[in-house]
Amino acid sequence: MPPTDESTEPGTGTDCEDTLDLRLSDELIALFAEGAGSGEGAGKGGPGGFPPGTTDRTSNTGDTTSGSGDLLDRVGGWGPAKTPAGVLQLVPVRPGRDLALLHRWMNDPAVAEFWELAGPASVVEDHVLRQFDGDGRSVPCLGVLDGTPMSYWEIYRADLDPLARHYPARPHDTGIHLLVGGVADRGRGLGSTLLRAVADHVLDNRPSCARVVAEPDLRNTPSVSAFLSAGFRFSAEVDLPGKRAALMIRDRALRDLLQSRHP
Repeated sequence: MPPTDESTEPGTGTDCEDTLDLRLSDELIALFAEGAGSGEGAGKGGPGGFPPGTTDRTSNTGDTTSGSGDLLDRVGGWGPAKTPAGVLQLVPVRPGRDLALLHRWMNDPAVAEFWELAGPASVVEDHVLRQFDGDGRSVPCLGVLDGTPMSYWEIYRADLDPLARHYPARPHDTGIHLLVGGVADRGRGLGSTLLRAVADHVLDNRPSCARVVAEPDLRNTPSVSAFLSAGFRFSAEVDLPGKRAALMIRDRALRDLLQSRHP
């Protein structure tokens, strides 16, 4: 068990069943995309002081430069999210710029126990490039806190993922995976703070999404606790390929109700 309170596992979208294995017809993809809308933050600018890096394979990263029909309402254009820990920006991954950093994080034993992406750099590269080569239903991002990359996120369409075979999915359910990269950033509640902020960011920028979902490994008690502290509720235990998971859900309706009572 890693000594953290942050999610350190990828879920079904990145394990035995890849996020991009569930193929849809072009017509159905277009239908989902049409219903997604542009999102409140779709027109916002880039990630501030974070260096632009290279321009390699980013067509499906949710960037504002990608084409129409984005299944996740252009994650790269959502803009900054203010958190008690600082300003967080989700910056779509660019392999030429970010691979070395991700490779180092994935080879941390506490991370590798649940993400299972330790090994040579090609392991992480293949994992990331599979998302780029898909139809945009999963967007790998760096979490940049006050200008410093410190976490890795995957924002994905849970309703289009193999996960949807294991729970009663609703249209536009959006899933999140998180790992906190630096050891110094773990074990002090930062994961809960960021999870809450990103879940709210998803709901604020994806008006068609009513729920944010996650499926941490039940053995990863600190991760489950972090989701609970971030405003997710425990929904069910689900048997997924390679693990038994806790299905965690953050509901838009419940969030808005609580916010109206405690503005």
